Amino acid sequence: MQKRTYVIAAVLAVTLVVATAAGLYFNRPPSQTSSAEIEVVAAENFWGSLVSQLGGTHTQVLSIVSDPNADPHSYESNAANARAIANANLVIVNGAGYDDWALRLLSANSNQNQKVLNVADLLGKSSGDNPHFWYSPTYVNQTVHAMYSDLVSVDKVNAGYYGQEYASLNASLGLYNSRINKIATQFPDRPVASTESIFAYLAEATRLKLISPPGFMRAVAEGNDPTTSDRILFERQIINGTQPGNATVLVYNQQTVTTLTQNIIQEAGAHLIPIVRVTETVQPTDVRFQDWMYAELIDLQNALNTQAPGH
Repeated sequence: MQKRTYVIAAVLAVTLVVATAAGLYFNRPPSQTSSAEIEVVAAENFWGSLVSQLGGTHTQVLSIVSDPNADPHSYESNAANARAIANANLVIVNGAGYDDWALRLLSANSNQNQKVLNVADLLGKSSGDNPHFWYSPTYVNQTVHAMYSDLVSVDKVNAGYYGQEYASLNASLGLYNSRINKIATQFPDRPVASTESIFAYLAEATRLKLISPPGFMRAVAEGNDPTTSDRILFERQIINGTQPGNATVLVYNQQTVTTLTQNIIQEAGAHLIPIVRVTETVQPTDVRFQDWMYAELIDLQNALNTQAPGH
């Protein structure tokens, strides 16, 4: 009888444990994700491309600014953008005054559980600094690591998967980084010109000497008219490109072309200065960030190999 009592007690104990575990399971708060996809919104497609590669099959990424015919600086948001940002698990913005429209949508958002990655804040930058961070390989690496950390924070269940994708993306970025290093080794201190500040970080990474007046580049990037003195100096660097110390290559942004920059492009062509066209956002929109950048680097390297007369 005593033995039977022990058996019944043991069965009841096991039943209680199972019932308790079941209750905890079915009444636990839903996990942040398991098989469900994480909703990610990137204000621009250069960050969207990178986070999409990190998130793989566990994320659904929307990149808002991607139009090759539009100037991202002047983008105007809409109701669909507001809804997407409000519902996202993770939002990635560039910051530093580049996409204030996205910050306004975030400030109107009551989703306290979403993660927000502000790249400018990550890098210690603020409004007034050059906001074209994706043209710096160092800043890209820092941002990719922050994206990875945020994905793991939002979706701890799939942390191992994100780790694998992070390693894969870093390996894939190796070709782009090695091309930057090759240009830096081959053309140190080569004088080049750029119509705007988008090229400044990449010029630094490739050890090229960007001689264009900073005020000129900043004004064009922000949609303003450069000062007369900056304009005269810039044009002199192009017109006198055959003289040592002046521009050997002209870089310009296809998405912010103005009458002034068109005239400079024509002057460069007339004086046999090689021209490199870059874009603000990933173009074509269906290629990866690193493939887009690599193609621009090849164009830059080819232009540098084609010296203007007199150099």
